[in-house]
Amino acid sequence: MAADPYTTLGVPRGASEKDIKSAYRKLAKELHPDTNKDNPAAAARFNDVTRAYDLLSDKAKRAQFDRGEIDAEGNPANPFGGGFGGGGFGGGPGGQRGFSGGFGQDDGIDIEDIFGGIFGGGRGGMGGGGMGGRARAAPRGASVNYRLAVPLTDAAELKTQRITLSDGKTIDLKLPAGVEDGTQMRLAGKGEQGPGGPGDATVTIQIQPHAFFRRDGDDLRLDLPITLDEALAGTKVKAPTSAGAVMLSVPPGSSSGKVLRLKGRGMTRKDGSRGDQFITLQIVLPENDADLLQRLEGWHDGRDVRGKLGV
Repeated sequence: MAADPYTTLGVPRGASEKDIKSAYRKLAKELHPDTNKDNPAAAARFNDVTRAYDLLSDKAKRAQFDRGEIDAEGNPANPFGGGFGGGGFGGGPGGQRGFSGGFGQDDGIDIEDIFGGIFGGGRGGMGGGGMGGRARAAPRGASVNYRLAVPLTDAAELKTQRITLSDGKTIDLKLPAGVEDGTQMRLAGKGEQGPGGPGDATVTIQIQPHAFFRRDGDDLRLDLPITLDEALAGTKVKAPTSAGAVMLSVPPGSSSGKVLRLKGRGMTRKDGSRGDQFITLQIVLPENDADLLQRLEGWHDGRDVRGKLGV
């Protein structure tokens, strides 16, 4: 059974959401498998901390846990509580329970045998008869949650990502079309081991900001510096895209703020199509260029470029 999530994160039960998030970030940074590749214990602890945070960061689940309705793994609390009170069942050794009146504690009757026989499917019980019930399947292992930081350009190109699991193993993860910040991917059978087999893992994608690309829905935007002579005469310049540099035609007489479009160079949509990349030209003038000043000496642009602003 998982430890108390408050204890795992090292916060009191009345901790605020901010305190819980702060505690999780500190522990996650310290215990992340990528920085503890030679320390399996740290990887396991990272898994516990993430599971605790996922429960406490969910207001509904936290309230259920505080009321005792679910356990630390998010499963319903034991419907039988602590057993039957009064003269019913008494505590037996090794976690077993015996009848306090009929059988002594040394008889060690297994509570699973008792209820299994009543509801059917128990060992040596009434089989499928009795109350018509069916034996519960052995529980699977706990789910594991991961957060994966993905570069914006990798998300646009759906580049395969490598992720390290809590057991130290690595797998290659193929991003889905239409991936966004917060997209969750389910990894069947990659959770913790349990009597009924392993649980599942959930990977939450966190798309990282880029140094010069900006996401705008399904499109990407970029500010591209060009020189004065390139803007005046027009030319071809290299422009970055998520897939690498391409040659871009700058029309003659281009001004700063002019927007050019590269079709199909944006984010990949769910249907497999792609958005566009929009490039905003920015003319970068040299500082204190004596040659340029000399060439422009006596020249004046007589246009009223600010007339539409009413000034």
